[in-house]
Amino acid sequence: MSTTKFGPVQIGIVLLALATAFIHFSLVFPSVMFILNGLGYLALLAAYFLPISFLQKNHALVRWAFIGFTLVTILAWVAIGDKTYLLGYITKLIEIALIVLLWMDRKS
Repeated sequence: MSTTKFGPVQIGIVLLALATAFIHFSLVFPSVMFILNGLGYLALLAAYFLPISFLQKNHALVRWAFIGFTLVTILAWVAIGDKTYLLGYITKLIEIALIVLLWMDRKS
């Protein structure tokens, strides 16, 4: 990934991951669950793009971890999330779009 261009898909990944991290940080703050979820998105975003040799050599694994984390977040909301707020549905749409872009970015 470090040798490829940083185009619209990669920009979308950054923006969507930052959006969902911010949303999770803002929910019921200071809920540990939401803080950890937001930190998870930021950590995976950093692991996905930072030019760290180990992470770049295992870029496909990082991508799958990012997709898996996002999918678990969606499934957790389906199982135990509060469905009375529109923000939850908007966040899930952001996360689904993030999964789609991560899938589209599979080069490694």
